[in-house]
Amino acid sequence: MTMNDKQQALCEGHDFDFSDLSALFLNCTLKPTGTLSNTEALINVSKAIMEANGVATEVLRPVDFELPPGVYPDMTEHGFERDEWPQLCPKVMDADILVVGTPIWLGEESSECRRLIERLYGESGNLNDKGQYIYYGRVAGCIVTGNEDGVKHCAMSVLYALQHLGYSIPPQADAGWIGEAGPGASYADEGSGGPENDFTQRNTTFMTWNLMHMARLLRDAGGIPAHGNQRSAWDAGCRFDHPNPEYR
Repeated sequence: MTMNDKQQALCEGHDFDFSDLSALFLNCTLKPTGTLSNTEALINVSKAIMEANGVATEVLRPVDFELPPGVYPDMTEHGFERDEWPQLCPKVMDADILVVGTPIWLGEESSECRRLIERLYGESGNLNDKGQYIYYGRVAGCIVTGNEDGVKHCAMSVLYALQHLGYSIPPQADAGWIGEAGPGASYADEGSGGPENDFTQRNTTFMTWNLMHMARLLRDAGGIPAHGNQRSAWDAGCRFDHPNPEYR
């Protein structure tokens, strides 16, 4: 059972409707699908909570895709022979909720995680139908696991990048687990204590519910209000409530 009794009770004791929302979990492990990922084991807790509330979920590993480095939507136009970001990107754009998972390596998020952020950045200049940056109206969080210090450091880096691109970050939008420093047990290892760790389970639960609540609020409000943040209007000379020096 992925959820504990407290998490199950929270899923059963409310009248919120999240059934029209979708979430994409991008697990930036270095391991391809078919190999045990400790990060995905913790992702599955958040995933189970969302699914119990009717949210459509999908978990993918960027390492399974041919994603060359770069900050453009299609890197085949910039010297690479193959780029599968155009196949992954629509899944990102269709999701109300994005959760980025990463292991910790040398105190930092994985190389796959940084590459994912670079590829997300490559779409950030596009605009939605309100003239806002394309990621407006979506929410994001992150999950971090490892055997060394760095959960909060990695979360800080990932969440800063995502909010800078336009994602809304709710309160307590990160969760993680670290075992004993060094080559100790990992989260999914038998006897690790990770699945039973109250701090980790609490933070994962709070993150998941806050992501769903924020996504619900944004969906019901029609996204972030467009006044004051439209790139298209700014480029056209509009300065919103600020006096426009060209018209003095």
